[in-house]
Amino acid sequence: MIESTQEHSGVRDVVIIGGGPAAHRLADSLHARDSGRALRVTVVGEELHHPYDRVALSTRLADGAADLTLQPSSMWDDDHIRLVTGERVVAIDREAQTATTSSGRALHWDELVFATGSSAPVPELPGRDHARVYRTIDDVDALVAETRELADRHGRPAQVVVAGGGLLGLEAAGGLAKLGAHAAVVHSGGWLMSAQLDEGAGRALGRIISGQGIGLHLGTRPAAVLIEADAVVGVELTNGRRIDADLVVFAIGISPRDELARDLGLELGPRGGIAISTACAASAARIWAIGEVASFEGRCTGLVAPANAMAEVVADRLLGGAAEFTSVDDATKLKLSGVDVASFGDALARTEQALEIVYADPARGLYQKLVMTDDAKTLLGGIFVGDASPYASLRPMLGMQLSSEPAAYLSASGMEAPAGDELPASALVCACNNVAAGTIRDAVNGDEHTEGCTELGALKSCTRAGTQCGSCVPLVKKLMETELTKAGITPSRALCEHFELSRQELFESIRVLELTSFDEIVARLGNGRGCDVCKPVVGSILATQHGSYILDGGRGGLQDTNDRAMANMQKDGTYSVVPRIPAGEITPDKLLVIAQVATDFGLYTKITGGQRIDLFGARLDQLPDIWKRLVDAGFESGQAYGKALRNVKSCVGSTWCRFGVQDSVAMAVQLELRYRGLRSPHKLKFGVSGCARECAEARGKDVGVIATDQGWNMYVGGNGGFQPAHAQLLASDLDDETLLKFIDRYIMYYVRTADRLQRTARWIEDIEGGLDHVRDVVVNDSLGLAAELEAAVDAHVGSYEDEWAATLADPERLRRFRSFVNAPDLPDPSIAQVPDGRGQMRPATPEERERGEAVLISGASIPVRKVDA
Repeated sequence: MIESTQEHSGVRDVVIIGGGPAAHRLADSLHARDSGRALRVTVVGEELHHPYDRVALSTRLADGAADLTLQPSSMWDDDHIRLVTGERVVAIDREAQTATTSSGRALHWDELVFATGSSAPVPELPGRDHARVYRTIDDVDALVAETRELADRHGRPAQVVVAGGGLLGLEAAGGLAKLGAHAAVVHSGGWLMSAQLDEGAGRALGRIISGQGIGLHLGTRPAAVLIEADAVVGVELTNGRRIDADLVVFAIGISPRDELARDLGLELGPRGGIAISTACAASAARIWAIGEVASFEGRCTGLVAPANAMAEVVADRLLGGAAEFTSVDDATKLKLSGVDVASFGDALARTEQALEIVYADPARGLYQKLVMTDDAKTLLGGIFVGDASPYASLRPMLGMQLSSEPAAYLSASGMEAPAGDELPASALVCACNNVAAGTIRDAVNGDEHTEGCTELGALKSCTRAGTQCGSCVPLVKKLMETELTKAGITPSRALCEHFELSRQELFESIRVLELTSFDEIVARLGNGRGCDVCKPVVGSILATQHGSYILDGGRGGLQDTNDRAMANMQKDGTYSVVPRIPAGEITPDKLLVIAQVATDFGLYTKITGGQRIDLFGARLDQLPDIWKRLVDAGFESGQAYGKALRNVKSCVGSTWCRFGVQDSVAMAVQLELRYRGLRSPHKLKFGVSGCARECAEARGKDVGVIATDQGWNMYVGGNGGFQPAHAQLLASDLDDETLLKFIDRYIMYYVRTADRLQRTARWIEDIEGGLDHVRDVVVNDSLGLAAELEAAVDAHVGSYEDEWAATLADPERLRRFRSFVNAPDLPDPSIAQVPDGRGQMRPATPEERERGEAVLISGASIPVRKVDA
C-alpha cells in the first residue's frame, strides 16, 4: 500500500531520505515557514535515534551518555511532519513517485530530497574487517564499550591506533585517550589537519597533541591490520613500521551516500555525490539534495554551515521561492583534545600574490596567521592554533578592508587590538545558521511592534545565532552590547554603584592584593560606604578566601540579617535552627537531643526535603542556649542561613539497599564534611545516589553523584527554584579520589567566576563555552588552575571551624544575641503564636492577635514536657 495524502487533500508529499542534521534543518524550516500546511513531510532515517548533532560526537565519546538530540524536536509532534526511524529507503521509482523502505513501506512523493549524508570509508587492506569507524552514535558507543572491555581483559589501558589526522581522527584519538586508552594517530599528510592548516599551524597542533601523550605517525598510512587468534594485535604501516594495537579506528574522511542516486541515474559529481544546481536541485525534476551527499561545483563538504544553507534553500524553493546556494562556507572552529583550532577563507593562501602575516611560538603550540591581499588591506582568510580568540571578530570581516594593520588583530602579536570595525549589515556572524550582523542588530533594537532582545539568551533564541557550534557567541554578545550602548543603555557588569568591578573581577582583585577588610577594599577598589548589595558579596569573598570567623574583623556589618544571626529569620521575627545532619544519617541519641530541645523551647519541628530537621520559632536571645545544647551533643551549624553548602542528600546506598552498587551514604557524609561552610555566590545542594534508580534526586542538584559499577558519575548544574534545571553529565566512572578532585575544581571555579546570587545552572549557561568550557577546566585543566583550585579547598578544610561552636566560646560574640542592648535579659514581647491543630505552634496572624487567641512567647509561657529516653 502506498502512503499518500495528495489524492485526499491536495497536500503535496515531501519525502526526505536521511535522518541527520541536514534533514532536521529542512524539516524545521518547513515547519516554521509552511503556515498553510501545504506540505506533508516524511523524514526517513535508518538510525533508531532522533536526528542528533554529529559535531558533538566527541562529547558522547568523552562521557558515554551525552544527549545529542537536535532541537527543536517539537515539530515531530505536528501532524504534517513525520519522523520514521530505524528504516532505510532501499528503492525509488521515479515514474510511480514512490520510495520503498526496508520494512516494505511505500511512500508517495511529489518532492524527493536526498539527505543521505556520508559514510566512513575503510580502505581495501588486509584485516579491514576487524577495523572500526567513527561516524555515528552507535559507532561511538561501541568504541567506548570495546575500549573498556579491552582494558579489563588485558589488565592495562587499551592500545588504540586511529587512522586519520583530520578533524574526525583527532576527535576520536582525543576522546579515546580521555577514556584511558593509549592512543596513536597515523596520518598520510606531513602534518595534522593538512586539508585545513598550513605546515606551521599543523606542526604547532602536532606539538600540543603529542604533548598530551598521543603518538603521531605522519607521512604514512596503514598497510594492514594485523590479526592473531581473531583479535587485532597491531598495524603495519606503509613505511614498514609496526605499531602494537588492540583496536584500530579509521577516520580518514567521508564518502557520500549516493548509491540510490546512482541507481536512479542522477548526475553525480566528479568525486561522487549528487550534483546540484544553485537551487540545490538534482538532474531530475522534483528531486533535491542537501548536506554531505550534495556535490556543488564538483565538491562535497562535511560542514554544518553549508548543509544548513542548502536546507534553507530547498525549503524556500518547495514553498515557491527563488533562493540560491552560491558558495560553500568552509570556516571551521573547534576544540581538539582541549586545543583551540580555527581556519576560514583562503587559509592556505592560494590567492595570487596573497600576503601572509604570521605570529608563531612553536614551544607553546601557538600559531596565528592572517592572509591578506598584497596591499595588506583586505582580509582573505586566517588560521589559529592554540589561541583562536580573534576568530569570532575576524570571520565576519572576510573580504573587507581592515581599519588597522593586520598584526593588531592577532592576540599573539602583543599589539593593542583596534577598537572594532563596524560590520556591514550583510556580514555573516553565525555561519551555521546564516545570521547576518544586521539581523542581530534589528533583533536587539526591536520595532514598534516587538520589544528588543536585550539579553544574550533571548537574542540567541530569536535569531538562532550561536545555537549550533557556539563559536560566534562572543561576537553576538559584542554586537548586542554595542547596540545597547548606541541606544543609551550601558551594558554594565559593575557589582553596584560602589564597585565598577564585576563580582569575578572583585574576587580576583581581593585575592591578588591580599585585602582583608571592607575598608581596605572600598578604598583600593571602590568608593563610598557600600550598600546591601556589595557588602554581603565582599563578606562572602573574604570568608571564602580567609576562612576566618565570618562576623569578626568588622565583617559582621557586611552580612545580611540571616548571616548576622547565623539563623534564618521567619515571618514573625523568630528564627529557625537547622543542625547539620550529614547525608541524613543520625543516631537515636542525637534524635533524642533534638526532640528535647524542641520540646523545652517550644519549637515547631519539620523534616526538610534535604534530610534535615528544622526547628522553628526560636527568639534571637534563645539561639545561644539552643545551640549550646546542640553543640554539646555533637551537632554543628547546618548553615541554612548562608550562601554556602546546605546539604548533601543521599539514598541508603549499598550498605542496606539490594540495588545499591556503591556506598552513597559514606560518600555523601564525606562530601558534606569537606565542603561545609564554604561561602559561594549562591546556596549549594549536593545529592548522592547509590545506583541509577536515583532515589536521592542527584540530577536536581548543583552537584549530583550517581553510582555506577565502575565508580561514580558526576553531574553539575542542577537547580530547583524559580528556573529549574536538570544537571548535566560532566564525567563518568570516577574513583573516589578523582571525584573529589573534580568537585574541588568545579566548586572553586564557580565560586571565583560566578556573578552575585547566580545559581550554578545559570552560571554554566552564561559562561563562555558553557558546559564544554567547564569540563575542559575541571577535567582537562585547560586553564592550568587545577592545583590552585584544589589547594583552595584544602585550605578551607584545614581552617574550618563551626560558627556556632566559635560563637559560644567567646562572650563578646554572644553579645550579638540580645533582643535589647539596654535590657539584655528581656525577651522580645512582640512574638506570639497559636496552636496549629496538629500538635505544634505556629506564628499568630494579626486577626488572631486581635481576637486574643495568641500566646505571647516570653520564655516560660510555653508548657514544657520531658522526653523520656
